Amino acid sequence: MGLKKRSKVNPEFSMSSLTDIIFLLLIFFMLTSSLVIPNALNLNLPGKSNKNTPPSTEQPNIVSVSSSGKYTWNGSSVSIRDIESRVRDIKKSKGKFNLILSPSGTAPNESVVAIMDVAYRWGINATLVDPK
Repeated sequence: MGLKKRSKVNPEFSMSSLTDIIFLLLIFFMLTSSLVIPNALNLNLPGKSNKNTPPSTEQPNIVSVSSSGKYTWNGSSVSIRDIESRVRDIKKSKGKFNLILSPSGTAPNESVVAIMDVAYRWGINATLVDPK
């Protein structure tokens, strides 16, 4: 008696569902990566300045961050609230100005980011110099 199997196992793999998932992931990552850019901080790095702008004759506003997280504004010790009020006052009187952020090499990241956050909230240009 010759009995044959009626169903054979098909060894082929269907790639159509896999390509659908890959295209959906590609679209998802493309959309989410374009939403990240507007939330970036307005921070300039030294050496990337525009060569057409003349050098400023006014005193630079330098904020230093020590290794213990203490702030100094042009050499005088200040708190983060003092920095925010000075930035607000200068922004209201002059409109546009530059802030130079000079952290210590061992300064806490939270202290440096707090200054960058103040600069971002008030819409001023902040330049981060290399840590000392």
